[in-house]
Amino acid sequence: MAFFKKLKDRMFRSSSKLDEGLDAIVSDGGSAEADAAPEPVAPAPVQAPPTPTRDAPEPPVVPAPVPAARTEPPAAAPQKPGILGRMFGTDQPEVVRRVLDDAMVEQLEELLIAADMGVDTALRVTANMAEGRIGKRLSVDEIKQLLADEVTRIMDPVARPMPLYNQKPQVVLVVGVNGSGKTTTIGKLASQFKAAGKSVVIAAGDTFRAAAVEQLQVWGDRAGVPVMTAAQGSDPASLAFDAMTKAQADGADLLMIDTAGRLQNRADLMEELSKIVRVIRKKDPDAPHNTLLVLDATTGQNALQQVKVFQELADVSGLVMTKLDGTAKGGVLVALADKFGLPIHAIGVGEQIDDLQPFDPEDFARALVGLGD
Repeated sequence: MAFFKKLKDRMFRSSSKLDEGLDAIVSDGGSAEADAAPEPVAPAPVQAPPTPTRDAPEPPVVPAPVPAARTEPPAAAPQKPGILGRMFGTDQPEVVRRVLDDAMVEQLEELLIAADMGVDTALRVTANMAEGRIGKRLSVDEIKQLLADEVTRIMDPVARPMPLYNQKPQVVLVVGVNGSGKTTTIGKLASQFKAAGKSVVIAAGDTFRAAAVEQLQVWGDRAGVPVMTAAQGSDPASLAFDAMTKAQADGADLLMIDTAGRLQNRADLMEELSKIVRVIRKKDPDAPHNTLLVLDATTGQNALQQVKVFQELADVSGLVMTKLDGTAKGGVLVALADKFGLPIHAIGVGEQIDDLQPFDPEDFARALVGLGD
């Protein structure tokens, strides 16, 4: 629950944008009415007793039962607050509701597209929200709940932790463009695995960026995890081979290999990744056992193109989404789940080690739309 609170607090840019949009949509053509929640202190309406038959005894005088709620209650003039309501403020507050019609559905579609859910996903989500509800009056909170339910439904099948195997070392190849949070994610995962009792080796395979190597060394020192490095500009495949040798000799549970992320020249990147895979397979024909793609949520729809490219280059097995606290368009994660169906292992909302956590679809959905605990 602590991470949900942090997620909700830090995803305020996404949730506030949706809040503002939903408020505007419902206010546009909506009207205030008493909340539909039950009012336990409201007096029961007076009903005429049933006419007794000749043979039936006179019915006892009892309070009239409250009639069952009707699906479409008739419009009624506003009633003055009861005496208890005036004394104790127990009358239900008014809420704004709007009839769900085609125009409102179209506005909802546009709002979700603006939140980076993508056209196809936005259309599918709004269609499911509207099914069986056209003509009904909905409030902002009711729409939020419907939206959260739909997002959860889409993301439930992809919410899976990174699988762990008995194979030693389990080789985890980590890919992603520069700036996606890839290096930090490796450090956090390694630290978390170490804290869980796993022995870990890191290979700083992005040999073209000195900053990436230094960052991994900081995380390695913090977690007590060895970090294999090589001279800047040296062959990352050779480093991966040496790290594999060390991991096997040490009996390590996990070997995490960082890689360069230069999408500008896909041919070079493809060759580099292919060479790393060929070399480590000399040690283990089944390696890598996991290929994680780290994505930056602030890139919006570009994340979809990155998944497409890296699937072709590296046979991606799972996703990690970072920087959800820095974007007003967190809906891109919904689009990714809907379009690719790849497992989402973890999400990040900050720089601390506990800011990267396993992905929980319901918590994410509620934080995205701005619902409370």
